[in-house]
Amino acid sequence: MSALALIDGNSFYCSCERVFDAKLERRPVIVLSNNDGCAVARTAEAKALGIKMGQPMFQIRDLCRDSKVAVFSSNYALYGDMSRRMNAIYDTFSPDVEIYSIDESFIDVSRLPVKDRTAWASDLRSTTRQWTGIPTCVGIGPTKTLAKLANKAAKKLPGGVLDLSDPAEQTHVMADFPVGDVWGIGRASQLKLAALNIRFAGQLRDMDPKLARQIMTVVGERIIHELNGRPCIALETVAPQRKGCAVTRSFGSRVTTKVEMEQAVADYATRLGEKLRRHGLATDHVTVFMHTSQFNDDEPQRNVSMTVDIPEATNDTLTLIKAARRAVDALWKSGYRYSKAGIITQDLMPPPIPQRALFDNLDHDRASKVMAAMDEANRRWGRATVVPAAVGIAARSAFTTKFEMRSPRFTTRWDELPECR
Repeated sequence: MSALALIDGNSFYCSCERVFDAKLERRPVIVLSNNDGCAVARTAEAKALGIKMGQPMFQIRDLCRDSKVAVFSSNYALYGDMSRRMNAIYDTFSPDVEIYSIDESFIDVSRLPVKDRTAWASDLRSTTRQWTGIPTCVGIGPTKTLAKLANKAAKKLPGGVLDLSDPAEQTHVMADFPVGDVWGIGRASQLKLAALNIRFAGQLRDMDPKLARQIMTVVGERIIHELNGRPCIALETVAPQRKGCAVTRSFGSRVTTKVEMEQAVADYATRLGEKLRRHGLATDHVTVFMHTSQFNDDEPQRNVSMTVDIPEATNDTLTLIKAARRAVDALWKSGYRYSKAGIITQDLMPPPIPQRALFDNLDHDRASKVMAAMDEANRRWGRATVVPAAVGIAARSAFTTKFEMRSPRFTTRWDELPECR
């Protein structure tokens, strides 16, 4: 019988910060989004103070000061590396692991006898805590949805492990499990279910799958089957090919000149090219957008976007920058204080077989060598060590994301290694 475990890091971003500062262990901690905008991770102590997920920092600044909340800017280099270390541990426990998100992984435990699964999960938790310092919870079930549900319920248990392999235990746990906490049930679906007086997971499980499909599309029907122990969502041990890619960012300060916007978009196109080359993909179009802040009602508002086609699929940074700047030329309008911009592409594909200078007189062999050299320099000495001139230097601070409260990148930078005194 199929059985999957879901392991995730508790308040993962905050736990990563606590690993390197023991004084934070019982102190409320939050981590902020890009530009230190809003809370995206909170410890239990911070939640107890009433800090909500996604709450803007300006609303809780006084509370954080008065309650001595430790506030950090996002440190994605640290979090990504800690995630990699955790998954390396998971690989020693099972050959079949799906990395679902930065702090969540599904693990196939079908080979384990039911009687051994809880002990196995406890060993996985303790090993992960000992080797990385990150606390976790583990949920086990015959489907991904039940494993997610078990994981959520396990957070309230002292041992941090819950196995829902037994149908009777499933019924017991789902009886008072809020339907809004079921994986795949968003706010819109929750409201529709409330109208049918379906408020708990057990009631949702007993719902007619056809009715679920009518009000929540095929996704709702799959959820019903998964809650009944019938797998509909397969384990993906090989990551699927990306279908799209985006680089979007709020500006550290408002952008009011075309030069700044051109440099910002060139910077984002550079990052897009890096991502595409890393995944062995290419694109034949880019969409550029820019907009003002919706929170500044006293200022003129503008939200525009434009898609630019590229003659042939590419991941060449210079080609992507040229296309992106064409969009800026067409979209730009002075008199606005832009708060965010980005570059997006969809329908990604493998790079075409190089052909000599068919379009735009691009020398493919020379371009690929330039990109390879730039990627290697940035890999060796840090991102943005080498960038195209179009990105600029003097104006970068205007659109670079602010990380004023970021902790050191302890595990990925030699010059930021923790020191023992």
